[in-house]
Amino acid sequence: MRKVAVLGSTGSIGTQTLDVVSREPDRYEVVSLAAGSNVELLLEQAHAFRPKLVSAGSRELAKRIRTRLPAGTRIVYGDEGLVEAAGGAGADYVVCAVMGSVGLKSTLAAIESGAAIGLANKETLVTAGHIVMKRAADRGVPLLPIDSEHSAIFQCLNGEDRRAVKRLLVTASGGSFRDRSREELAQVTVEEALRHPNWSMGAKITIDSATMANKGLEVMEAHWLFGLPYDRIDVVLHPESIVHSMVEFDDTSVMAQLGNPDMRVPIQYALTYPERRPSPASPLDLLKAGALHFRPMDFERYPCLRLAYEAGRAGGTAPTVFNAANEVAVSRFLGGEIPFLAIESIIASALSRHETLSEPDLDAIMAADDWARGEARTVRY
Repeated sequence: MRKVAVLGSTGSIGTQTLDVVSREPDRYEVVSLAAGSNVELLLEQAHAFRPKLVSAGSRELAKRIRTRLPAGTRIVYGDEGLVEAAGGAGADYVVCAVMGSVGLKSTLAAIESGAAIGLANKETLVTAGHIVMKRAADRGVPLLPIDSEHSAIFQCLNGEDRRAVKRLLVTASGGSFRDRSREELAQVTVEEALRHPNWSMGAKITIDSATMANKGLEVMEAHWLFGLPYDRIDVVLHPESIVHSMVEFDDTSVMAQLGNPDMRVPIQYALTYPERRPSPASPLDLLKAGALHFRPMDFERYPCLRLAYEAGRAGGTAPTVFNAANEVAVSRFLGGEIPFLAIESIIASALSRHETLSEPDLDAIMAADDWARGEARTVRY
């Protein structure tokens, strides 16, 4: 029986992971759950799965549910609790689905414990790919991608000679505003931005999809996962979200992974790899899906993606600054403090003012993260 920890259990990926796990109770045991502020849902999950340990976002939130947990379930909290849920509960498989750079230390703790990693936290590799990949290799720990795009690439590369890969083609839906001009984006509302046409996701990632910052993070993650330079990782607009990504080989063959938009498929594949199991997702009917469309990426229309490529190529602490500034900018937009187009301006401002440090250690990464957040909070509109 696989012992599973789910970090970010109350978010979109976390809840879908638990849905997958619940369908085969003889195959999985949930040993720890970690959440942020949604402790009522965390409490429900604790009673459903009866883990050894749960982690809440703060001491106050932990106190709120401490006496309501099932017998035998211990509660911890904060960053230390998240790390303990990752590496201290006896899991042999850790799903890292927390949002943002907070996932880095917990992912490293899981790697140190020797557990296999199902990675749905892009920011872990974006901010510290050089550290995470080396530590995983040193420990012999597999990193299995959960993002649909990276799962698709991973599947296309199975059994293939990596030296024969010409380029990766990462598909992008275009998000909530893919058919709007930049002029029309000036006055868009939060509610409009949260209406993703294809996927059901959390608020932050939905906004990132609309700005294409999310695709930029995915490009940086793909760079580390698959060891290819940025000039061999392309992004293609694909509104239907049926082709989840493609790999082009030297002989001009292109392999693609297709399926209906349902995150339970890549989640389950990461959990069961190399085995494939029956899925709760609806099967793809290409006759009903009809035509599939592809368009070239417009970097003028989506400057956040251009900035992500620039940060990735700069390397060092630049991707950390991109990510941290974006997190703050998205939070400010969701809070009604800034307009939608200000997100890209805040990221550009932080990157232009940052002095990139190459090969940073964890302390330097955290310092760059803190600096970028401070910069992003001070920009006024």
